[in-house]
Amino acid sequence: MTQAAATEHHAPVENTSTGLNNRKLMMWAFLASDVMFFGAFIATYLVYRGKSLVGPYPSEILDIPLTSVSTFVLLVSSLAMVLGLHYVKEGQKNKATLWILAVVILGAIFMGFQFYEFREFAHEGLTPRTNIFGTTFFILTGIHGAHVTIGVFWMAFMAYSSHTGALRQDNALDLEIAGLYWHFVDIVWIVIFTVIYLISFSDGPPPGVGPTIVH
Repeated sequence: MTQAAATEHHAPVENTSTGLNNRKLMMWAFLASDVMFFGAFIATYLVYRGKSLVGPYPSEILDIPLTSVSTFVLLVSSLAMVLGLHYVKEGQKNKATLWILAVVILGAIFMGFQFYEFREFAHEGLTPRTNIFGTTFFILTGIHGAHVTIGVFWMAFMAYSSHTGALRQDNALDLEIAGLYWHFVDIVWIVIFTVIYLISFSDGPPPGVGPTIVH
């Protein structure tokens, strides 16, 4: 009786040609393709960096302290994801639900920061049609924001599944796969934050072009 009870809490061993779970392997393959996807847009941003002939320019509009806070929020969400998966594997449903829900809340807060930033940039005159910086900035950060939004809904479903008992020790792989996606999104943001905000923060108009005049 005790042995049967212990057995039902463990996921069945899956024999595959690669030695990895097929769904996890598919997620790794998707993330590998997403690396190339984001890599292409990041490379495009770098190629056209500093070539805008009209403002606003990065040095005139980027808010490093604000974006640093939103970045910290997203990084903390990765810690919450790790804790959520840990408690699912431990069979502690309430704690697992709490930490998965924390991922949802932190992800939503990050998106709130991004919405605020986009609105402020538009108020300052920067849109995807303003200049090259605006085009590459909004496309790159917007695509990342779409990934975060998908992740927030995914994690909300995971939190609901944990609360109802549908997410358990024996199928914790469902959350582990979702966690791979979430951690990837966080890592991509670190790269974007470094390239756009930290490296490009001081970028102004190219030689021979005057700064933006604010009326």
